[in-house]
Amino acid sequence: MGPQCTLVRIYLFVCRHYRGRIAATTQRQSNNDQPDFTDEEVLTTYLFGLFKTRDAVSDIHEYTEDHFSDWFPNLPSYQSYNRCLNRMKAVFSPLVEKVLEEIDAEGFRKNMLRIVDSMPIMLAKGSRASRATVASERIVDVGYCSSKDTFYHGVKLHVVAERRSNQLPLLGRAGLTPGSKNDLRALRRVWPEIESGVLCGDKAYCDGPLKEQLAETQDLDLLTPVKKEKGQQTLSAADTLYSEATGRMRQPIESLFSWIDEKTGIQQASRVRSYQGLLVHVFGRLAAAMLILALNP
Repeated sequence: MGPQCTLVRIYLFVCRHYRGRIAATTQRQSNNDQPDFTDEEVLTTYLFGLFKTRDAVSDIHEYTEDHFSDWFPNLPSYQSYNRCLNRMKAVFSPLVEKVLEEIDAEGFRKNMLRIVDSMPIMLAKGSRASRATVASERIVDVGYCSSKDTFYHGVKLHVVAERRSNQLPLLGRAGLTPGSKNDLRALRRVWPEIESGVLCGDKAYCDGPLKEQLAETQDLDLLTPVKKEKGQQTLSAADTLYSEATGRMRQPIESLFSWIDEKTGIQQASRVRSYQGLLVHVFGRLAAAMLILALNP
């Protein structure tokens, strides 16, 4: 599928869904409520730029100007384009839902096996983490990423995904917390909305009382690897096998995170300069990644 065809398909998708509840999130209360460069064009060019692996908003604007100026003759300056994009920060989350509805046309989400995990979104890392201040008055703070063995200034993206056979999992729920927030505390905010089936996570979600409560009240089986007791040197053979099996069940969400980062560069947010820009960065890239799945099944 050529770039022009991809661009048209993204534009048609945006136009089909950008109305009603989604459009209301960016409704203007001014005389400029019908701009020459429409909201649909802002969304289309941004998502298409991510498709073409342009990471920064400035790169996306430049790419559109250089290659598609005939298609978008009213493209504003970069500064105006960036302001329009930040104003639309609330659009991307419901747009992700619309993409997932299209992917789920065949009913994949009837699968009752879900996986929960988090990934860091880093505005700064290493020695710069403690000095960075971007969006720190809102949600951003300093967290630690064990897989990369580094401290970072940023947030955590928490995801509950539905596992699919021989395919990447589908997003079910996604949200942001400060980088320092414990994964289990984040799960407690959403678990009342998850009913029946199996929810699989890593050791961070291990909590005996919560496991019993979910099983009794929501018919939800929380599966996590077995944690060693204080002073315990090794696990029993049965616990080791159980932990390995649980690890294999939750592995697809790690593949999903790696794939999203490969396609969109979601983890590295060093060019973000505001809370609004952070929301666009995270949920705009989630929307782009899910669109890639939808357009390239």
